[in-house]
Parts: sequence; structure tokens; C-alpha cells
Amino acid sequence: MAPFNANAKWEEEKPTPAFNPVIAYIRQLRPRQWTKNLLVFAALIFSVKSASVAMLGQAVVAFVLFCLVSSCVYIMNDYTDRESDRLHPEKRHRPMASGAINPHAALFFGCVLLIACIGTAFALGVSFGFTVIVYFAVNVLYSVKLKHVVIFDLLLIASGFVLRAIGGGLAIGVPLTPWFLVCTLLLALFLAIGKRKHELNLLKTNGAAHRKVLAYYSQELLNQLVGIVTTATLISYALFTFTSGHTIHLMWTIIFVLYGIFRYLYLIHMEGKGGRPEKVLLEDKPILLTVVLYAFSVAFILVYME
Repeated sequence: MAPFNANAKWEEEKPTPAFNPVIAYIRQLRPRQWTKNLLVFAALIFSVKSASVAMLGQAVVAFVLFCLVSSCVYIMNDYTDRESDRLHPEKRHRPMASGAINPHAALFFGCVLLIACIGTAFALGVSFGFTVIVYFAVNVLYSVKLKHVVIFDLLLIASGFVLRAIGGGLAIGVPLTPWFLVCTLLLALFLAIGKRKHELNLLKTNGAAHRKVLAYYSQELLNQLVGIVTTATLISYALFTFTSGHTIHLMWTIIFVLYGIFRYLYLIHMEGKGGRPEKVLLEDKPILLTVVLYAFSVAFILVYME
């Protein structure tokens, strides 16, 4: 009788590697997660009254660079986590974990892409170039070590969003107010905590085997963190609308922030979603519509009511 293999189920269900390597590499870049980098356009939206075509072009270049650099981070992360990803019910289908692409070839591709992105970033501006380097370095530290440090893992995820916002401002030469950066930090923490809640619920039996830091979290702790961060986010955004130096009519956009956060909480607690914020943004129509209406409202208020 053949010996029992605990991993037999995963081996049998492992997807067949993609026949088209181009498609596999595109999947490896995770373009669906590029929506996180839309935050780069925040500075442009809040400067819409003085924006120019040149500024728009610079913002687009900055967006593309952050997308590609974040893809380099995903490549490195998938390379280091490819063994543990094979134990995850969803992540085992990723190109490296499934065997669709060679991990070492993917890592080389990521290094070449990163060098090209950093060179282009410095061409856009020295400060922007250093911001991109810091963004990549923070994410590498997270992937290699700090993702296993309880609480600090959440702060590192949130810092990536803040760096995106800062980078977007540096790319077009428009600084963001401290209150907006605080709001960005808190909203990113909100999404990161929601992601941990989803992972903890999805991997109840072997969660720590896949992500070690989950062993230090509990649903009760994460629920308390969500409550604290949600309250702080709403208060901070309200203060931002009154102290940003723009028209006081920005306060009307608070309703979109309220609904967006409440809707996301509903999806986390009632529908078990939240593990992939970028997927929620693209697939949940109410949240997608709220984001679009929010951006349009900010632009309209700053152009016609300031």
C-alpha cells in the first residue's frame, strides 16, 4: 500500500502551467492589483483647478511606474512565498506556486524591470526617484521579515499607500496636506485589518502555517482595531475637509467616505469578503460607483465652488 501523502490533494488540484509564457508573466505582474496605485492621482484631483496637460502626463507616468514597481514587489514576494502559497486555497494558483513559470527566470525579469523603473523615476524627479526606492525597500523588508511581526505588518502595508500618495504629489510638484496623508494612512490600515480578518476566517485550521503572523491575531482583536481605525479615519477626513485650505464645501464629500467605509464593513462581516481589496473595488458595484462619484464630486467642488 502506498504511503499516505498529506499534500496529495493539493498536488492533484495543481493547475496545469500556462502554455503561453506571456500570459503567465502578465498574470505574475498582478494587473488587477494596480488599482491600489490610483492613489497616485490624489494630488492631481485636489489640484484640478490649476492642473495642466503636462501635470496629467506626469501623473500617468508616476502611476505606471508605481504599478510596475509594485509588480516587482509581487514577483519577489511570490518567489519567497512560493512554497507556503501552495498550501493556500487561492494563492496556490499563482504562476510561480503552480509551476506555470520558472521562479528564477521570473526573479531575473523583476530585477531588470525594477532597474528600468528606478531610472525612469529619477528622470521624472530626484525626490520622486528616492520615494520609489523607499517604497520598494519598505515592501522588500515587509516581504522578507516584517510581515511576520504582529501589528507592524499592518503599519508597513499602510505606509506603502502613504508613499504612493506622496509620490503622486512629488511627480506633479504639488505637496499634499498632513491631514490627507493621515487619512490615507488610516484608510490603508482599515483595508489591511480587513484583509487579516478575511485570512484568519478563511484559514481557520492552518492559517499560521500559511502566514505565521496570523497566529498572533484573533477576530476579537481585529474587530477592536477595525473600530478604532474606522472612527479615526472618519474624524480625520472630516478635519481634512475643513483644514485643507480649499473650500469648505469639500465637507459634502464626507457622505461618500461614510458610505464607502460602511459598505466595506458590510462586505467583511456579512459576506466574508475583504481578502482582496482590489477585487472588491472592481467587482462590488456600489463601492466602485462611490469611488467614481467621490472623485467627480471633489473635482466639481474645487473647480466650480472654490
